[in-house]
Amino acid sequence: MIAHLSRMRPRLPRASPRPAQASAALDRRQGAWLLAAAALTLAPHGLWLPAWIAVLSAALLGWRALLLWRGRRPPPHLVLLVLALAAGVGVRLEFGHFFGKDPGVALLALLLGLKLLETRAARDIRAGVLLCLFLQLAVFLEDQSLPIAALALGGTLLALAALVALADPRGGQREPLRTAALVLAQGLPFMLLLFLLFPRIQGPLWGLPADAYSARTGLSDTMAPGSISALGNSSAIVLRAAFSGPPPPPAQRYWRGPVLTQFDGRTWRALPFAEAAAPFYTPAGPALDYQLTLEPHNRRWLLALDYPAASAPAVRYASDFHALAAQPVRSRSRYALTAHPEATVGERESSAVLAASLRLPADSNPRTRALAEQLAANTDSHAEILRRVIAHLRDARLSYTLRPPLLGRHTADEFLFDTRQGFCEHFASAFAVLMRAAGVPTRIVTGYQGGEINPIDAHIVVRQSDAHAWTEVWLEEKGWVRVDPTALAAPQRIDDGLAAALSEFEGLPLMLRADMAWLRDLRHQWEALSNAWNQRVLGYNPERQRELLARLGLKRVDAATMAGVLSIASALLFGGLYLWASRQRVRRDPLQRQWDRFSARMARLGLAREPWEGPLAYGERVAAALPEQAAELRAISASYARLRYGPVFSATELQALRKRIDALKLS
Repeated sequence: MIAHLSRMRPRLPRASPRPAQASAALDRRQGAWLLAAAALTLAPHGLWLPAWIAVLSAALLGWRALLLWRGRRPPPHLVLLVLALAAGVGVRLEFGHFFGKDPGVALLALLLGLKLLETRAARDIRAGVLLCLFLQLAVFLEDQSLPIAALALGGTLLALAALVALADPRGGQREPLRTAALVLAQGLPFMLLLFLLFPRIQGPLWGLPADAYSARTGLSDTMAPGSISALGNSSAIVLRAAFSGPPPPPAQRYWRGPVLTQFDGRTWRALPFAEAAAPFYTPAGPALDYQLTLEPHNRRWLLALDYPAASAPAVRYASDFHALAAQPVRSRSRYALTAHPEATVGERESSAVLAASLRLPADSNPRTRALAEQLAANTDSHAEILRRVIAHLRDARLSYTLRPPLLGRHTADEFLFDTRQGFCEHFASAFAVLMRAAGVPTRIVTGYQGGEINPIDAHIVVRQSDAHAWTEVWLEEKGWVRVDPTALAAPQRIDDGLAAALSEFEGLPLMLRADMAWLRDLRHQWEALSNAWNQRVLGYNPERQRELLARLGLKRVDAATMAGVLSIASALLFGGLYLWASRQRVRRDPLQRQWDRFSARMARLGLAREPWEGPLAYGERVAAALPEQAAELRAISASYARLRYGPVFSATELQALRKRIDALKLS
């Protein structure tokens, strides 16, 4: 902005009956910039606005563009009033109220289109720009990803260009965009300075309390046939993990979620559990230190690796050994955790939990019960029963599929004896029923298994398609032992992921197909960039700010110190920009360059133009001094005056003036 202001020269007002700002018709050039800003501003909102509101907003912009193109006047105020009232009634019927983020953004989107329809004067353009800026801020309440930030930046650039076109109606076609880009570039250092040094508040960068709790897709605290296979086609990211050392092998990547004990014959549910500030076991064995970045899922479970050690105060621990957040995870959150995958858990499990882990509905799955009696006959330990069951399932030739057949009332019977096809929930459920029928306490654990290592940033990325269910069997002197029945039929699922365990005819997601390696490489690069944005920009919290200030030598910072640092840094930055701007060469517009060429030719004949002398007066003086060229000299001066103080001139008119000056013959 400083450089732009230093280059601006005073302009005399147009010789017109009334100022342009009071005109009833919107200048086409100014209107084009304003419409472009509004269109780019509303584009990302179309992802979240109700369909009819998005379509109506686009129609209002299209209507205004058509009027601008044809040079028509805006519609009457009565029509706009009726449309505004109808829009308000529609928003009220859609949301049931006017308060909150969603109805507020919907109203702003419709009002922007209506405001552009009535735009006639400069103040209307400014009001439209302000609405654009409000909506660019509002989009961050829905999404803070890098593409949304880029769209908002582009919308801001076009909004500034609309203001420049309003302030400089005689500028060239590209001048508003160039000047807006310069102003934006000069503002970015101040934005960066405020971002780094302005005191941070704990919590998400953007959010509203009442609107942040919408339901999220993913795991739930129940499991029925088909509930996990439904997630197999989703590539949405659930979590990222960065390990301080080498990442664990796939066989240890079990991201623990809800533990399901209660079974009604078809659906597994979680039982109430106790929670505490410390784990209900003693962490032992090798430790894995890692940073977990968890996407919001509106639940409390943290999906930590088995088995987490005591961590930050914000982490709680359940009696069934899964980690919990103090509050539902409603924004992207980071946790520094330590896992002990070889720890022994549940050696002294309560009799109530063990009894619940044996219950089966009466008269359910009779064939599975009969099989369990055969496998448990003449055994003297739960470990022996487990070995027999595993051997039987290995020989049963069960197949793993993302599209399992529908099951009826006796889910375990139909899976084990009839369809023999299932996803991980079918394997885990049938195994648990079989083990319980044989007298061994067994429960199901849901969560995610595996994850793909991004070669760009070395983070393990876990997606919804990695959703998994496994079991835990209670053995004397060993406690709860993980058994993954899916590995008996599809060991590739555990070691190499979902794609390796399914055939090419299973309808795999595009990113998981073997022939799409180039697409996965692009995705890795994009996700690494997005992760850097999430970690370094959206994740810039008070703790990270304190770390940055400590590296700068400010170990104890209060409000006064921060204000002083900000003031000094801003003053230095402003001074640097001022010095740079003061050294910039004043740029003349093309019309002024031609007039200066003409004046320079006259000056070589001793007829220099005085600073106070207007073009018509100067033309008369040089014409009197050079009577042989008087007509042409008066014509050149009059042409310049008409172009300078008249309506916006065209490139053709400027070219004609240049040729006239070139053709001038002076003796």
